[in-house]
Amino acid sequence: MSVRPWRDIVRRPSRQIMVGNVPVGGDAPVTVQTMTNTATSDAKATIDQIRRCEEAGADIIRVSCPDVESTAALKQIVRASRVPLVADIHFHYKRALEAADAGAACLRINPGNIGSADRVNEVVNAAKANGCAIRIGVNAGSLEKDLLEKYGEPCPEALVESALDHIKLLQDRDFHEFKVAVKASDVFLAVAAYQQLADAVDCPLHLGITEAGGFVGGTVKSAIGIGSLLWFGIGDTIRVSLSAEPEEEVRVGFEILKALGIRNRGVRVVSCPSCARQGFDVIRTVQTLEERLQHIRIPMSLSVLGCVVNGPGEARETDIGLTGGGNGKHMVYLSGVTDHTVSSEDMLDHIVKLVEAKAAEIEAVESAAAQAAE
Repeated sequence: MSVRPWRDIVRRPSRQIMVGNVPVGGDAPVTVQTMTNTATSDAKATIDQIRRCEEAGADIIRVSCPDVESTAALKQIVRASRVPLVADIHFHYKRALEAADAGAACLRINPGNIGSADRVNEVVNAAKANGCAIRIGVNAGSLEKDLLEKYGEPCPEALVESALDHIKLLQDRDFHEFKVAVKASDVFLAVAAYQQLADAVDCPLHLGITEAGGFVGGTVKSAIGIGSLLWFGIGDTIRVSLSAEPEEEVRVGFEILKALGIRNRGVRVVSCPSCARQGFDVIRTVQTLEERLQHIRIPMSLSVLGCVVNGPGEARETDIGLTGGGNGKHMVYLSGVTDHTVSSEDMLDHIVKLVEAKAAEIEAVESAAAQAAE
């Protein structure tokens, strides 16, 4: 038992697969995915967007391959990408064959939509020949007709049955490098389906609340759904589906993982909602700092509080702290200890420099430790 057992998450055991050079499942870190929204046939635009997602921290990126022009461009896109790419395939089995040959690390398919057994065989053989993983993507919005007739509506049992049927198609062909998703836009439905599926299989699970909505609403729904499952120990890779730019999906995904202590990347900001006691404009200060500190990848913490009611207490728990004071003078804390004051006009630049210096210090220590261990 840990020192703080209320924070412990017991992760569901799952077997591990490889998506390119990224392990998924087992004891591997929970990965964050997103999906491009450019026309894949436009290689330059797609590569530019992939680059932004990489900078935001994406571990795996999915691209849609609806036509031959897209799979033709995929080879160039794969060469340019620094992270593994998943080719999103619907209905056209030949697109899956082309994407596998083009270097996709994973094929996102619904085996039941591929067609005849011969076509499924071709896709599986192409995946085997090219070292591709497969993601089985079950969605409440596109359940098979027979399951809708059987259950009357999308329900957890229908989603799980669909997933198990598709899993069998792959296992019958001696293919086991797959992960599974049972997504729904209804948070309750998605969570219940994932819970049932987690008890039924040992493969890695890809989490998501599909068609979650715009940035604010979709973030809330995703945090509730994905966060609940992760808290239960369920989930090996996540995608936050937002009507927003894909790099924002990545940032929200990492914030969910950071809130649960599952993965840490970049600056974790602790800040107050602000009130009349604030010694500076907390809301605008936090917005600016979050924007200016997006380039920091080293995990660290920063507290920004407007007054001394909770400021010193929060600062004791963070790497760098800022508490609002009177007359435009604010207290700065380093490693939880009061250190010096800063004026309002210098505050933003000063905090950014402190964070950058602390990140460099942490990185140097980690690098030295890694070299000593070699």
